[in-house]
Amino acid sequence: MLEFLVCGLLAMGVIEDKPPVAAPVKLIYDTDMGNDVDDALALGVIHALQNRGECELLAVTITKDHPQSAPFIDAVNTFYGRPDIPIGMVKGGVTKQDSRFTPIAEHKDGDTLKYPHDLKSGDDAPDATALLRKTLAAQPDHSVVIAQVGFSTNLARLLESKGDDHSPLSGRDLAATKVKFISIMAGAFKPHNDRPHNEYNVVKDIPSAQKLLKGWPTPVIISGFEIGLETALYQDAMKFDFNYEKDHILDVAYRHYHKAYTNQPSWDLTSVLYAVRPDRGYFDLSVKGYAHYDDEGYTFFREHKDGNHQYLIASPGQAERVKEALANFATEPPVK
Repeated sequence: MLEFLVCGLLAMGVIEDKPPVAAPVKLIYDTDMGNDVDDALALGVIHALQNRGECELLAVTITKDHPQSAPFIDAVNTFYGRPDIPIGMVKGGVTKQDSRFTPIAEHKDGDTLKYPHDLKSGDDAPDATALLRKTLAAQPDHSVVIAQVGFSTNLARLLESKGDDHSPLSGRDLAATKVKFISIMAGAFKPHNDRPHNEYNVVKDIPSAQKLLKGWPTPVIISGFEIGLETALYQDAMKFDFNYEKDHILDVAYRHYHKAYTNQPSWDLTSVLYAVRPDRGYFDLSVKGYAHYDDEGYTFFREHKDGNHQYLIASPGQAERVKEALANFATEPPVK
């Protein structure tokens, strides 16, 4: 009787039928983990969305050339119950400075690691470009989304790579065949403090950023510097919402990075959110066109109907919605 009533209400439009459950987004996370702590919080967002069945983290590739970056990522993945996610490391990358927060992966309780992990050094991780090729080759065509939230080093090298044991395709052809779109945090499409802004992820490896925009064969969705500022997480979320667990790895990382509670720009988190939930109305998109970085790292955009580049736009209402969503995802408890 109840089933008959529900079917009748659906037929009359009194209640709306739920849309079919979408397959999880097959996601690669490319990060400069160890610079700003937003990379770590964005990884927490990915795990929260995977807990919901919305994505599957296939691999993490690193563009910060420091041996502690990979162990920290392995520790975060292990903390969230996914210790076997492959991790690839850039070789000859652009930032080698020590991090304020990745050393916590080596903290101990007595003789035991406080945050267990198997990968002891980035030197033990496979080359990032090789891992990208291996991961993409194993996936169905046009199924993978890449969230690039660091430098463009790895993806630029992927474009230039040759066929190998995993695929006879060139890197560009492999990307064109396997990738649906990439969601990147890079550049700035609005002035900052009334001046043009040459954003960090671009400036640290301008040649790779230029190669990526010029040569990437699928849609490229760009979250500019301004979006991360407009959607910054309130400090109260960071101060209170990890309190369900003593010494949560992301909370400890945040406190090592900032030293005091402060609002946290959501730069990398926005690219992850769009990568997994592109159709949920969190952002509007610019017209299609071509973005370009000049030799000083400043961003330019030319509208063109055939362009494969767009950038994120957030109204004040959308920005508040994004803040709330990201605060909840970044601080969500791991599945035990």
